[in-house]
Amino acid sequence: MKSDRFEIDAILPALDLDEVRSLADVNGQAPELAIALHRRYGCDIDVICLDDDGQYFGPYKRHQETYLSTLRKAGVEEDAITFVTKPKALKSYDVLVSLNGFGAQSKINKIKHVLDRALTPISRVVMEIRKGSGSYPFLNTYGSCNTLVAATGDGNGLVVMSVEPQEEPAGEWSKVAKELAGKDGFFSDLGEHSFLFVPRSDTLVVTFDNLDIAMTKREDRRPWGFDFIEAQGWSMLGVMAKGWTWFRGDEVSQKFTELQDSGFFKKFKRVVFYGASMGGYAAAAYSAAAPGSTVFTISPQSTLDKTLVPWEMRYKKAWSRDFSGPFGDAAISSQAARDVHIMFDPYVGPDAAHAARYTGDNVTYWRCPLLGHRLGSSLAQMGVLQTIARKAISGELTAHEFHGLLRARHTFPRFQRELANLALDRDHPALAKQVCRYILRQRDDVYFRRMLKRLA
Repeated sequence: MKSDRFEIDAILPALDLDEVRSLADVNGQAPELAIALHRRYGCDIDVICLDDDGQYFGPYKRHQETYLSTLRKAGVEEDAITFVTKPKALKSYDVLVSLNGFGAQSKINKIKHVLDRALTPISRVVMEIRKGSGSYPFLNTYGSCNTLVAATGDGNGLVVMSVEPQEEPAGEWSKVAKELAGKDGFFSDLGEHSFLFVPRSDTLVVTFDNLDIAMTKREDRRPWGFDFIEAQGWSMLGVMAKGWTWFRGDEVSQKFTELQDSGFFKKFKRVVFYGASMGGYAAAAYSAAAPGSTVFTISPQSTLDKTLVPWEMRYKKAWSRDFSGPFGDAAISSQAARDVHIMFDPYVGPDAAHAARYTGDNVTYWRCPLLGHRLGSSLAQMGVLQTIARKAISGELTAHEFHGLLRARHTFPRFQRELANLALDRDHPALAKQVCRYILRQRDDVYFRRMLKRLA
């Protein structure tokens, strides 16, 4: 299977990554995809050289020369390309590609020793697979697969796999959560989901997070937003999911209904629902349990019900979840809130389409162009997320102040790269050159140096 233009156009959005710093192309079978990712992200390219048994070897000279020539002609500098011929040279990668190789022509388990070392909890794998090869059971031990092209009896399929963090023992989170709750709060372990309440003041912030991420990627093992909320002196109700569940479980709906019926939310002068992406969906959806609340979401989905959003091709693992019921469609359930703040990048098509489904009079859109789906991370790196969140939550954020804070993106590398790429996508190479020259006057940046050289 060649990584032709049509397949590249399908692969890039399926990766669902705002940054790609490193790419592994197993045996150099995907030069066109390597070129596309290098152009957009400036990533380094490693060609991992393996025989059919998964053993390292020196690349065939003719193939190596052809690969290098193809990438050089596309403007990829040779110092960005490395041929990995020994185990000690193997690194971890944001994206690993195996076309016409393991899973298609060779046994997929022969690449296990590479995947075990090369993949991280945010890696993606692009793999061509043969029907009956056992690829899906093998890949499912690492994460969830999104099939772009189904395998047939006479043809191979193409999948993009998202690596998932390995779950920590439930008892570890239970111990941490009980300590955080203290004697005046509570912790409810409901199996696939849990609720942690930490009382502090008459403002309550309800957050939603993936437990696997909190336990494996954060040193302090705290829910998303914990330090920020603590610093404000606000109370917190943290809802945690064991994996990518989109918080769609009967126990979650029942718990929110129980809290509503018991008058829990009425004890607070102010209730805020806060989350990003999957957590942003949940924040908007479950805000219906506290009518009159404030909702602050970052890149939220509105639902993953395919009858309502057939254009949403991400997050396949959650498509089978039940998005019905009073908390199902966040675009509808959030209409009971006093204010709904939606931050999103209008250039991320699916995010803009979800935002458009929020049509209530209580909705305020905060557009963050060219910062990607994970714009919360971008705003945090720019040093403005907490100010924006605090002012939006308190009702003090004005459009003038927001756009003033957002100007920090002008010196943010991710925004600068996306701006140059947008100019190229819209066939304005002169504008892309202008961006490159402007950046290079500010600093020496290999990405823009290489882009300017290609455009010269």
